[in-house]
Amino acid sequence: MDMPVVVGVDGSESSLRAADWAADEAALRGTPLRLVYASLWERYEGESLAEDVGKPSEQVRAEDIVRVAAERARLRQPGVEISTDVLPEEPEYALVREGRGACALVLGTRGRGGLVGMLLGSVSLTVAARAACPVIVVRPGNDNQVQAGTRRRVTVGVGEQGTDSAALRFAVQEARLRRASLDAVRAWRCPAHETTDHPLLAGAPARHEQHAVEVLDKALEETPADVDLHRRTVEGPARRVLLNASHDADLLVVGARRHQGHLGLQLGRVAHAVLHHSACAVAVVPESA
Repeated sequence: MDMPVVVGVDGSESSLRAADWAADEAALRGTPLRLVYASLWERYEGESLAEDVGKPSEQVRAEDIVRVAAERARLRQPGVEISTDVLPEEPEYALVREGRGACALVLGTRGRGGLVGMLLGSVSLTVAARAACPVIVVRPGNDNQVQAGTRRRVTVGVGEQGTDSAALRFAVQEARLRRASLDAVRAWRCPAHETTDHPLLAGAPARHEQHAVEVLDKALEETPADVDLHRRTVEGPARRVLLNASHDADLLVVGARRHQGHLGLQLGRVAHAVLHHSACAVAVVPESA
């Protein structure tokens, strides 16, 4: 059975945008769509029973949320197989576990208002840092860009993994599914101690740029010929370079290294920055250390 696209929903406008994106993503991939609501509602709201139902009122509300989101997804993509679930768990834990059996996780950037909004506002960051599958965080203004992206461009930041990069493979797949161009970007910098006017260091910037070109060429040498590929080397910090590139893309793809046995958030400064500030949706793809 094909692994589904999983989307976390909580009734917020942000999560509904994510559900739209996830429905389109599932349609493109030909996979099922799974909508999940996860919350320890009794911790914050008690266990008052809804009238005539005999269930906790927040559970009833959660079931209504996933039902409405599923109906919206069916209207948007009638051919996609859809399942739903309501889980009385911490959303971070539940979604990371769901990601073990998913081809991708899709999330919004913000949850509901108040204290819960603050809690759910951290969910995307935590899940992106721990999930075993690619996590797509849909930012405001990304509506409908899976089916008909306004720019028809997927941008990927190319690191040191070369042709072994899971992020690059994911970006290639997304570009082919969307029939979009693929913009592969490699940032480079000349260390401060090499920018002097000393004659022996006069060619330092050119050497660093040439190294960036070589890394990019090596990483892209196995890219399928049917991909509309564009390659760029740009001087500057990777975070700034990719954030600038996000203004011209429908999806920005970055890798995040995973270290076995490490319990903390495994995201990296570049992925952390683009998740917070990108002008388009961001896919964070786990990379083996």
